[in-house]
Amino acid sequence: MIDRRRIARYRTHVQQLDRERGDLGDTSVLDLGAQETGPDGALWALAIRGVEAAKAGADPAVERELVWLWTLRGAPHCYRRSDLPQVAAAVAPWSDADAAKRIFDAAKPLKAAGIPILEALDAVAARMRAIVTEPMAKGEVSGRLHEVMPEPYQRFCRPCDTVHLYEQPFRLAAVRAGLELEPRTSPPVLRPVPGLSPAETFEDRLDPVRAYLHLCGPATVKEVAEYLDTPVKELKAHWPGDAIEVATEAGARWILAGDEAALRGADAAGTRLLGPYDLFLQARDRAVLVEDPERRKRLWPVLGRPGAVLVDGDIAALWRPRKSGKRFTVAVEPWRPLAAAERKAVEAEAERLAAFRGVALTGLDFAG
Repeated sequence: MIDRRRIARYRTHVQQLDRERGDLGDTSVLDLGAQETGPDGALWALAIRGVEAAKAGADPAVERELVWLWTLRGAPHCYRRSDLPQVAAAVAPWSDADAAKRIFDAAKPLKAAGIPILEALDAVAARMRAIVTEPMAKGEVSGRLHEVMPEPYQRFCRPCDTVHLYEQPFRLAAVRAGLELEPRTSPPVLRPVPGLSPAETFEDRLDPVRAYLHLCGPATVKEVAEYLDTPVKELKAHWPGDAIEVATEAGARWILAGDEAALRGADAAGTRLLGPYDLFLQARDRAVLVEDPERRKRLWPVLGRPGAVLVDGDIAALWRPRKSGKRFTVAVEPWRPLAAAERKAVEAEAERLAAFRGVALTGLDFAG
């Protein structure tokens, strides 16, 4: 029987949160994509995995080796640029049924109009490719698409008080159109990738199903399907043949056969300030990571997520950055008493965060 602590330590190790040095080529989260949400997003995820060159104002040389795309769940993710053609193939929907699930309510009017979902994504992509010939803000792209796309592709958006394309087809069509996101732009700016076309095949490490089982396993079929926004039936048709079932405290779960020994012998040490959308916190089995339901609500609220303090593979506290003028502080809410050495390690990580953001740390506030 594999307990939750062993699972958390396995993920800490396989996601390289216990290493001090690494480079982009050997950083495993880039196989599945590091989510870019908030100021402590993808580059911070790389920094806490030992990629020294990753900073909020990234070195242009580092930035050229990375690419930002709307992919899984329509969220912006960071990948190695050298993997781009394979990633474009790996994240593409498998079928109309898969694509329909990924675009949510946008599928209904398309189906009613007799438009196959993959065909619809290709139609949006073709228009986007023609429109975005140089860097262009999302709002301008959306406005231009509104002028040329027929009614089934569009909806009235109450927050914007206007009619525009459904959001998920817009996002998922961008990679099909050969478009990337300019890093650190808000609102997002899209730009063309010259000559991009999806690869015919892709390496196993870039297969989102295998990557999830490797980095966030052991997991249930339903959890993997939820992470990918795909129907369970579709996922089962693409389930790895070398996935095996293991018994855990949370019930039967699956992991790649090659990872079983690492899971059973897993250990991890070190302290990290995980960003709110770090892959470690993106695993769909939240009750495995945090047993207490009230604490889960605090770590994963609907709005305004905090980060998590990971100590030796266990979530030991929450943290939030606070900036006021020239002051930058980190507020920490411990979930258990922290030893003096652990507090010192948290302080060191807060200093790393401040350096990443290019500011000086002026305070570390522990609640309680």
